[in-house]
Amino acid sequence: MSQAQTTDSGLLAALNAEQRRAVTTVEGPLLIVAGPGSGKTRVLTVRIAHLIQDRGVAPWNILALTFTNKAAREMKERIETLIGERARWVTMGTFHSFSARVLRQYGGEIGIDSNFVIYDTSDQNGVIKAVMDELDISPRQFNPRSILATISGSKSKNIDPETYERTVGSYWEEIVSRVYPKYQDTLRRRNALDFDDLLTEALKLIRSSDRAREAMQERYQYVLVDEYQDTNHLQYLLVNELSREHRNLCVVGDPDQSI
Repeated sequence: MSQAQTTDSGLLAALNAEQRRAVTTVEGPLLIVAGPGSGKTRVLTVRIAHLIQDRGVAPWNILALTFTNKAAREMKERIETLIGERARWVTMGTFHSFSARVLRQYGGEIGIDSNFVIYDTSDQNGVIKAVMDELDISPRQFNPRSILATISGSKSKNIDPETYERTVGSYWEEIVSRVYPKYQDTLRRRNALDFDDLLTEALKLIRSSDRAREAMQERYQYVLVDEYQDTNHLQYLLVNELSREHRNLCVVGDPDQSI
């Protein structure tokens, strides 16, 4: 028995037949539909360990995306238990933390200063209120948080201010179309991005900069996404671009648990 076979046996021993199939199908796109208690986290962690230990994939060529920092930490700890310190070289985190990292490294390609600050909800609401005051829009008549929610929803669909303005169909949307561009301009003047901007700008970067796109696609040859049922259109576009070159995209989700 070869060393690879011996290692395979060790990593895969605790998996059932379906889990083993999900772990060992490593080339090309793969969708794993996994219900509660089906061991999807185990599948993801063993799959990454299998890629590194049995298939000879460099850990820095693997990108694993999930929805909370806690989940990312726990997954990396599990992989480290399986294969040791090599797990530390896997890029693992949330969509937002990954996008922030990419923009700090390559954002200059699209005019983003690497020292940008990330605005939280409180900061965003402050900007919205300031813009509304400048435009003489009453916060009693138009709720600032609702305007921000509408802007955020538009960004999640990759709709920029100019595109939004062209689709206005109600008085509410007309109000938002006045606030949206000034909100964005204020963020830019302050060298700030909100959480939605992290994703929209990362997508813009990978689509418009050959240098950044080629560097990311070459590095992240295997892309894995946990809780795929909760991805929005923007996140789908981002992982699609990242995996376009090698097409080794594995997503795991349960449609019954969608938020």
